[in-house]
Amino acid sequence: MTNTALVVGASGIIGSNLAQELLATNWPTYGLARRPNTRIAGLQPVATDLLDVARLETALADLRPTHVFITTWMRNDTEAENIRVNGAMVRNLLAVLGPKHSVQHVALVTGLKHYLGPFEAYVNGGVPPPTPLREAQPRLALDNFYYAQEDEVYAAAARDGFTWSIHRPHTIIGKAVGNLMNLGTTLAVYASICKATGRPFRWPGSQAQWEGLSDVTDARVIAKQLVWVATTEAARNEAYNVVNGDVFRWSWLWGRLADWFGVEAVGFGGSMQPLEAQMAADADLWHEIAAQHNLAEPNLSRLASPWHTDLDLGRPIEVMTDMANSRKRGFTVYQPTEDSFFDLFAQLRHDRLIP
Repeated sequence: MTNTALVVGASGIIGSNLAQELLATNWPTYGLARRPNTRIAGLQPVATDLLDVARLETALADLRPTHVFITTWMRNDTEAENIRVNGAMVRNLLAVLGPKHSVQHVALVTGLKHYLGPFEAYVNGGVPPPTPLREAQPRLALDNFYYAQEDEVYAAAARDGFTWSIHRPHTIIGKAVGNLMNLGTTLAVYASICKATGRPFRWPGSQAQWEGLSDVTDARVIAKQLVWVATTEAARNEAYNVVNGDVFRWSWLWGRLADWFGVEAVGFGGSMQPLEAQMAADADLWHEIAAQHNLAEPNLSRLASPWHTDLDLGRPIEVMTDMANSRKRGFTVYQPTEDSFFDLFAQLRHDRLIP
């Protein structure tokens, strides 16, 4: 049987990069989203809502994917609601696909909140886990929608007989517009505003993040890991961390990012300076910058997610991950983090998303 991919969340950072990776290796690929990405050549859009079973059944009526990649989630006001909604999204999808008996493998993308707990847990002083973070660490005794999503995959796999994989990236660096969590583009927009106004490029986060070791995940790296597991039988039925393969300190990287934009870098000065506050009044300013430079997206909220960047950079501990589980099985992709940011910035400029 020819491999056929269904990428759920194909308009996001991970999903769009994964779709391009699959298409480059000649997989027939369908991209599911409420508002599908129609800018990727060869990607076949599927417009539907994972919470509407009737619409989902209609949208998938003629599709028999062999591989399903779940790269999406929906943010809600409480973790209990996150569990209810995001668990239902995975459950509905796999329930609709189950009777087709076509699915051979399901990959679910979650993240490091598997180890750190939901946003509120590490923001409000929860006990930090040991680092580097390893897949064998037990689940936390906390409500966590990632656990609910995993359990839906495990239950469907037992029922329908497909293999599975769980992928846990750190902060994703890659291009997407309208994404909920987009640190790289947020910093690019923030630096562009600093350039336009003469403001310093001021570190927003904690001392622990400024001084400690960290890592990130290039969207192209996780795309390659997802395809690697899908095509490597011995790699299935496992959970995998996925990061670039290097570590860095923000105190080293921050000035390099500032230099790319030609702005003044200011490091940790004794207290956090959240981006959400620094950028609170910048929506009209960004609209003016977009008009002046003929940019493609004048809506600041479509590009920047300062709330999420503040959560990542404000953690009270250093955070880095162990990659041994996939390395020993043969996944050897490596990406220098500095280049991840610079490649993204160049792409954003080329696509007229920053000046």
